[in-house]
Amino acid sequence: MKKLIRILSVAICGLLVFQSCGEANKKTDIVDSGTYQGVAEEVDSGEQEIYVRTTDGKLLELYFTGQTALTRADGTPAEFSELTEGGNVEVQVEKTGNKLEPIAVKIL
Repeated sequence: MKKLIRILSVAICGLLVFQSCGEANKKTDIVDSGTYQGVAEEVDSGEQEIYVRTTDGKLLELYFTGQTALTRADGTPAEFSELTEGGNVEVQVEKTGNKLEPIAVKIL
């Protein structure tokens, strides 16, 4: 019985360590509402999410909503699939508590 408890304890600890190594622990920054330029470091089409590294080095985590306007540099509407990792973007965000809501994203 003690051996079973020890094995279960080790397994649970292992799972906790494994989970803590995930990308959910990526250090992101919260900035004031406004417009920022930067590079799309990560683009996740499944989650409709991008990570943007701003020109001043901050990392913004942005989950698109149904109201997020996505456009090309010329102002025409764009599809999420047009966003590429390493591509330049301009984002307009609104700070809501400790979360950023992307109002508009322009592919530069």
